[in-house]
Order: sequence, then structure tokens, then C-alpha cells
Amino acid sequence: MAWVTINRNEPVVDPKAPPVLGEAVRVKIRSFFDRYETKRAVLLPALHIVQDALGHVPWQAMVEIADLLEIHPSDVIDTISFYTHFWTHPKGEKVITVCRSISCEVMGGAAVLEELKKQLKIDEHETTKDGKYSLVTEECLAGCDNAPCLLINEKLHKHVKPQDVAKLLAEANNDRIAVPRSALFDASTLSFAAASKTNGALLGTTSDVREMREAD
Repeated sequence: MAWVTINRNEPVVDPKAPPVLGEAVRVKIRSFFDRYETKRAVLLPALHIVQDALGHVPWQAMVEIADLLEIHPSDVIDTISFYTHFWTHPKGEKVITVCRSISCEVMGGAAVLEELKKQLKIDEHETTKDGKYSLVTEECLAGCDNAPCLLINEKLHKHVKPQDVAKLLAEANNDRIAVPRSALFDASTLSFAAASKTNGALLGTTSDVREMREAD
């Protein structure tokens, strides 16, 4: 049997390749700098921003994130490989995340997952040929009282049964959530305080480390 060897000296990223992060993405990442004591602490928000913009975080983007945050690319890779939320290759327009916790398993979650595989004709961490759906599982979606449950992008679907799957997949708005996204994430640095006001109360201002220390 012949052993397959891998040339570890061959770069994964072409140094001559054009940047994949646009200026708007870079500006949004930089807008988080003042909220933390170090640029390294902005890594998770940066990964979310890039995945929202590109759909996944390619190798080239990891290098560019590392450059922006003044850290080593390996720090970015270590972080992105720890969280199943981040994708290093293109994913579908909608990601279905099926809960595999004990509660969901007991209530029939495995049957729901099998029906999804059957309907979509894909396995876990695969994407349909039309690029519409990707399928993954997670250990827990924190919806045990609504088991079995699943997410389509950010929308939680509760008490899902195998016979509900076909209708659920056919629903055009099956990923639409009725609440706005967090102002903490979406607001720019300059408009952060104004954007985080809800019913006269200021929310999220303790994201600043110094502010939290002063509040203690």
C-alpha cells in the first residue's frame, strides 16, 4: 500500500491572490476595536462579520483577519476550528441545524434528521446540488422544552415531526425571524449608544471592559 504524503511547506493561500475582504467588512471589524482592550479580543465578532458577508470564512480571509487584528493566522484557525458555527467552505443559502440532545433524541429527533436527509438527498455537513440547503447537527439548541427542534438559519422550529419536514422545506420564509438582530453586533461604533436604546433604556453599554470594571 502506498502512503499518501502531504507537502506541509506548500502554502494554502496564494500570496498574490487579491483580498477577499471588502472595505465595508474591514470597517465593520475595526468598529469593534474600541470595545475591547486588545484587537485579539475582536476575533469572534470578526469571524461572524466575515461569515455574514461571504457565507463562509475561506483561508484567504483568515490571513486577512489575522493581519487586521495583528495576530498569527494560526490563532484564527485554532478558533474557527473549535466552533462548529463557522464554515471554511461554501454552505447553502439556508443551514438546517438539527438538535441531537438527549431531549430531542427521546422525542424523535433522529427520525426527523433521517427524513431531512431523505428529502434533501444529502448527509450531514453536505449541501444540496442547487445550493439552497446545508444540513448539520448540534449537541444542543437550548430548546429542550420544545423537543424535537431544529434551526433554519436563525429561526427555531419547535416540536418538529417527520411528517412536517416536507411542508417545512417548501415554506419560503422558513428562515425568517420576527425580531431584529442585536444592535450590539450590527451598530457601528459611532452609533452604538443610539442604536442600543430600547424603550428608553440603554442596552449593551457594558460591552466595554473598563465600563464593566467601573460598574463592579
